[in-house]
Amino acid sequence: MQTFSDVYRHLRRKQWRQYALLAGCAFFSTLLITAYACMMRSPTILTVLPEGGDSRKQVMMVFVLAVLGCLVFTTYAAGLFFRQRSRELGIFLALGASRQQLKGALRRDLTVIALAACLAGGVLGAPLSWGVWTLFRRFLVDSQEMALSFDPAAYGLPLCFGAYVLVMLLFLASRSVDRTNILDIIQEAHKSEPIRAVKRWYGPVGLLLVAVGVALGNLMPSVFVRVFHWYAPSVVTGLCYAPALVGLYMFLLHTVVNGWGRRKGYKNLIATAMMKFQGRQTVRNMLVMTLLVAGAYFASFYAPMMSSSSAYSFEQRPVDYEYHWRGDQDLPEQDAVLALAGEHDVALTSWAQVTAATLGRDGSYSVERETAFGTTYTTEYTQLLKGATFFSESDWNTLTGQEVDLRPGTCANGLDDEGGSSYRSGGDVAVLTNMVTRQTLRVTPAEPLRYTMLLGCYVLDDSDYAAITQDLTELWTEEYVFFNVADAEASYPFAKALFQEIIACSGPEVEVADYYDLVGAALAQERGEPYAYDPQQAADRGLSVIDYDDSDSSEFRAYWLYMPQFRVLDQNDFATTMAVFLMLFIFIALVCFAAVIVIAFTRSMTLALTNARVYDDLRRLGAPPDYLYRTVKGQVSRVFQVPILVGTVLIYAFYGLIMYTNSQPAGITASEGAGMLTCLAVVAGVTLLLYLVYRLTLRQVCAVTIYRKGG
Repeated sequence: MQTFSDVYRHLRRKQWRQYALLAGCAFFSTLLITAYACMMRSPTILTVLPEGGDSRKQVMMVFVLAVLGCLVFTTYAAGLFFRQRSRELGIFLALGASRQQLKGALRRDLTVIALAACLAGGVLGAPLSWGVWTLFRRFLVDSQEMALSFDPAAYGLPLCFGAYVLVMLLFLASRSVDRTNILDIIQEAHKSEPIRAVKRWYGPVGLLLVAVGVALGNLMPSVFVRVFHWYAPSVVTGLCYAPALVGLYMFLLHTVVNGWGRRKGYKNLIATAMMKFQGRQTVRNMLVMTLLVAGAYFASFYAPMMSSSSAYSFEQRPVDYEYHWRGDQDLPEQDAVLALAGEHDVALTSWAQVTAATLGRDGSYSVERETAFGTTYTTEYTQLLKGATFFSESDWNTLTGQEVDLRPGTCANGLDDEGGSSYRSGGDVAVLTNMVTRQTLRVTPAEPLRYTMLLGCYVLDDSDYAAITQDLTELWTEEYVFFNVADAEASYPFAKALFQEIIACSGPEVEVADYYDLVGAALAQERGEPYAYDPQQAADRGLSVIDYDDSDSSEFRAYWLYMPQFRVLDQNDFATTMAVFLMLFIFIALVCFAAVIVIAFTRSMTLALTNARVYDDLRRLGAPPDYLYRTVKGQVSRVFQVPILVGTVLIYAFYGLIMYTNSQPAGITASEGAGMLTCLAVVAGVTLLLYLVYRLTLRQVCAVTIYRKGG
């Protein structure tokens, strides 16, 4: 006579596919989260992602999407597992097995599954990250910064996720067995989850809510800061996107239930009905896939946008070489540069050198106050706030080739070539201060000038410049050099040598990042206070630290205050300099797209297995193979195409909105336009890959529905 354990063991072997599906989902989700967490918390990554910077915020945003997707995906897989096992559980109860027996057996099984799957995913997550990163270094780009290291603390989140999987499985098992109606338990696997009637206005209203949510999420943080002087907590910013999430769900509901085309009688009736009767599960999966597709594209756009816009800006530079230094430094001047150029067979075709002044300027600063609802601030004005670089109009014209003629008493702000980036220029000024004599000069803003290579500098009338810069010491002056060469593309060795010579001639007093302000340091010294942006103080606060020994690092190239602009050097070293940024976001995109593929494949196969008997009945009723194929294709195509199409369109539009609103004045610059076209090429390539996966999935679904053995 067989015991309960024998029968339960036999049925477990018969249901191995359900166990494998549950274990596979838990394993893949843990693997994904572990790989992402190890990469995100790696010292290699954190070193180049500035604290509070946009890049780190983008990484966190996509990570949150990935975690939410894994939570929903794993919970869905668990629910499906218990639906498939409900019949045998009900039969056991009907035959007299106690609920405690069933709970004990299920708990043992699920504990083993959760621990084994999550442990395997956690153990393999770091090797997966290291393996993919190593492939990047070998076949794409490599640099000294890309030596990957891991922080053991990164395993905190995978451990939390594994605990969630275990607790969730045990809870669902207990709830499944505790149901009192045995017949309901037996029939659970055959119950559908139909969606209630969905009005046709759900689609248009959903799209409207998506547009409203995206606009609010993108614009409201700026409104909070500029209008209400409030740095809203992240949760408030997240709530601004809530209408978009609701609208997206409504849109997907409408798509699954009603579709967007005109109804054509009984055409596609079977496929549509099947989707409706499994609607809740389908829409949940579509929502998760849409968010993951959006996150994956958001990450994948980083590399092409940065690469194409940077390449465009390098190409548009009117001068091949620019470098500058503080007046108290002894850097190579024309004779030394000519000698170095001769050693590398480089011919100079032009040379322009002028002196600029560092003056104090007025402005407003923020006084922050912590409240229960976040940080608020007020602004206060002072006539001596910080420093800036000022040129006379004659010297500006010498460098740029422009013909600027300012009226006395005016000061022009320098913007980029397209008249944007005013947030990086420092804005207009009204009072200038000579930091040696403390003489002041009041000016009125003139029409801004355009020259990207001197973005953030100011220009004064010659007479005003001569008056306000009188008696300045070398500490408060800067030398600027512009020159061209006969063959810029062939001058890379010369550019590299000149760059190293500039670093060798620069003293420790200018080993500072671009946040360092000479005027601010002088004012702090006068007050007897440590300067907040002194290198040591900045390092203690987690800001970028400049080190001459790391001159090839992305941190040094991006943030050194006196970093030269050599076109050929910037072009050739771009991929190496930005390697960590580029590879990180490519890695994130690969992980998220892998999650999309696995979820779509799993959901499609689940639909196939659930509806296999329906296809058998249709075949016996005389349905031809072509009709069955169209029915299967109608289901699988919705699972794949709808979330991928919606996620792609939404994120591309959202990315365009970000580009448009980031510029001041609002608009898409030529470099951003070039980047958006490159992103469109990425969309085309990824869409082709996903289409191939869709065709493969469709073939597998047909194999277990239309062409399965015994059908």
